[in-house]
Order: sequence, then C-alpha cells, then structure tokens
Amino acid sequence: MLTVEKIGGTSMSRFQDVLQNIIIGNREDHDYYNRIFVVSAYNNVTNWLLEHKKTGEPGIYDKFVNNEDYSRALHNLEKKLLDINRTFTDIKLNQEVADKFVTSRILHAKNYLESLADVLASGYVNRHNILLAAREILSSLGEAHSAFNSVNILENNGINATFIDLCGFNDSEYLTIDERIHKAFKNLDYSKTIPVVTGYTKGTEGIMREFDRGYTEVTFSKIAVEVKADEAVIHKEYHLSSADPNIVGLDKSIPVGYTNFNVADQLADIGMEAIHPKASKPLEIAGINIRIKNTFEPEHPGTLISKDYVSKNHRVEIISGITKVVAIEIHDPLMVGEVGFDRGIMEIFQKYKISYIMKSTNANSITQVILDEDLNNELVKELKSIYYEVTVKQVAIVCALGTNIAEPGILAKATQALAENKINIDCISQSLKQVNMQFVIDRKDYKKAITALNDALCIN
Repeated sequence: MLTVEKIGGTSMSRFQDVLQNIIIGNREDHDYYNRIFVVSAYNNVTNWLLEHKKTGEPGIYDKFVNNEDYSRALHNLEKKLLDINRTFTDIKLNQEVADKFVTSRILHAKNYLESLADVLASGYVNRHNILLAAREILSSLGEAHSAFNSVNILENNGINATFIDLCGFNDSEYLTIDERIHKAFKNLDYSKTIPVVTGYTKGTEGIMREFDRGYTEVTFSKIAVEVKADEAVIHKEYHLSSADPNIVGLDKSIPVGYTNFNVADQLADIGMEAIHPKASKPLEIAGINIRIKNTFEPEHPGTLISKDYVSKNHRVEIISGITKVVAIEIHDPLMVGEVGFDRGIMEIFQKYKISYIMKSTNANSITQVILDEDLNNELVKELKSIYYEVTVKQVAIVCALGTNIAEPGILAKATQALAENKINIDCISQSLKQVNMQFVIDRKDYKKAITALNDALCIN
C-alpha cells in the first residue's frame, strides 16, 4: 500500500515525535517504506519569511517590498534556522552538514533577491511580477530546510531516505508544477527508500501566485495523484473533532471518524481547513481518500474523508465557525420582483475580487458575509452610491455540519440551543444538500455558541 503523507509545521518542530510515532512506530525494518512524506516548514518559519498567517505581522517579504534591509533580516533568519537545528541533536541530526545547507541556501536566496531588486530599480519591468518572484523564492526556504534535515536524521538512524527538492534553486528548467513533480518521481523505487519532499514546488505558473499559503497541501495532492497513491494522509497536531477543544474542552471534543469531501469543502470555506479545497479536488476526482491523523496519538485511526461516505444515522458531526467576518446587507424597496437585481451587486463584488462565504435573501434585502480582510472602503462607498440602504456589521458565523443532517428537528435543536443561551441569530443559511447550517451571530457570543451547539447536537 503506497501512501503520500503530509506533516504540518507544528508536528515538524517536534520531529522527535514524528520519528517515533509516524516514521518508525511499531514497524519492522522492511515496513518503513512505500511512503512518501511531504513536509511543511518548521513552526513559524513561513511566518518569518512572508507574514504571520493569523496576525498579518510582516516578515522578510515586507522588507523587500518596501526596500528595507532584507539582507539583515535574512541573516537573522539564518541564525533562527541554525537554532532550530540545535533542537534535533538527540535524534542524530548532523549539525555540520545541516548548518552548511542552511547557510548555502540563505546566501543563494539573498543573491536572487539582490538581482531582483536591481531589476526592479531599473523601472523597466512589471513591479507586481518581480514581487511575486521574490515571494516564491522566500516561500521555498522553509520547506527546503525541514526536508533536508529530515533526510539527514533518517539516514543517521539507519533508514534509507531521499531528499526530493522541488524548489528548483539549482536549475533553470522551465517546467510547470506538474512537470517538475513528474520528473522528480519518474524513477524512484518507493520500496527501498523514503522520499522526503519539499512542500514548495517551483513551477512556471507560480505555486504562491496560484495557491498562496495553501501550497504545501497542493504539492501533497499533486504527488498523490501522480504516483496513484492508495491513500493520502495528513498528520496534524490535533484530531478533526466535533468542536475546537480549546473552546469546549478536550472531554467534549469528539474525534470525527468519517466524513466526506463535501463537508471538508464547507470547513475550508470558513477557513477551518481539513485540507485546502484546491488540493482536495484532484484527490476526490482521482478517488484517493484522505486520512487526517493526530501526530501525537499514532494508534488512533483518525478521520477518513471519502467521496461517497454518508452517515447511516442522522447526526451533526462537526461544530465550527469563524469570528473575523463582516455582514454587508443591501436593502432596496426596488428589489422585490426585479429579475436579476443581485447581478449588479455581484459585479461590484467581483470588481473588488471579493468572494462571499454566505448569502441570505428576502424580498428586498440581500445579506452577504465576507472575510474581515476583504472589507474595502471603496466597495462600501460604491454600494452606498447605488443602493437605497447598505448596512455593514462585524459578526461571527457558527456552523453545524454533517454528511446526513436532513432530519426534522435538527435545525430546531440548533436554534433552541442558541436561544437558551440568549444568542440572537442575525441571519441563517442552509442549502438543499443539507450538510451545513450556518448562523450569523454577534461576535461576543461566538465561543458560547460553539459550546452550546456542540453540547446540544454532538454530545447529547
């Protein structure tokens, strides 16, 4: 059985556990292989390189964009990466070899960036494309570091491993992402070595340009399809559970055994990604199931995501949501009965490259919920110049998801649980597929709502 397995950044930073729980485990010598590992950068490294994924705190990329001292920032990054190397001494990382790789790769990146800065300063080129190239170069550094170290450690622990560097730092080949992956895996014998692959892949289309911070999972997905894997496995530092244990408590956070790609898409739409939606689609089409496992509970089978799974019993499987969203309501008396009235609204959203998470309508009002970061003053100004009344409100969304929630009473239980906790519902959405009930509520009630819905629909 051939598996392609992705290891997240938090897990990679605890590679001692990865080595014991995932790679070695209870396996005999001959059972180490027929696995391909796609690795993320160590925890926080990509945040230092680009910007913090959650807070937006700028990294080295921002210094390059603003023509600040990115060379010093790269030097500071080098010291941080060397410090990370020191944390793996006990599991036989060859410090000299690992440090030399970091120093060489940072120097190479610095030379690339200096060349880009010179070209940018000339004023003869498109600034946007140069900045995208810089972002690609910086993105690749974290995964190259973690993948190289992993191979070093495995080899020093008596396990054959192969470093698959998809970053393309040392070649000028004009290959697409798919072509580079195909070339890298064409002659590998998975039964005799463990390929450890960079989550970043260099390609003519630009993996950051296409997928931004979801690029590691896209690489993982493309490799699984390329090698026709029997299963794609994602190792995280937590289970896919009925609700966030940090909110409801570990004792009330129930691991989800099975779900389907539709539910995974619903989670991705609110930013709670089991897997990036652009990574899951190729796997779904190829008929490759995804298994999500907890790195630190290796004996637990985890969550199996498949195309056709539907729970035999009517039940809510997951309570999730998002706090940093904004509801924009357009109210106009001329809307009622007017065919295609919402088309004009959508054209304005498209103009500002904004996608909504949720939409709710009645006779003369349309409410759309978007991410905080997508809220644009010019968008609101334009809407107000056209429509009768425009309301903007900071809100949160809570969702009840499941593969089989089409039963009378489930919606009633959800609304009753919210009402009993004095949580008002601003608006609501559910499609005919009935896999996701979405409730827009006041932000201050978010954690209370997650707990109430988990208690009412999952625990009880």
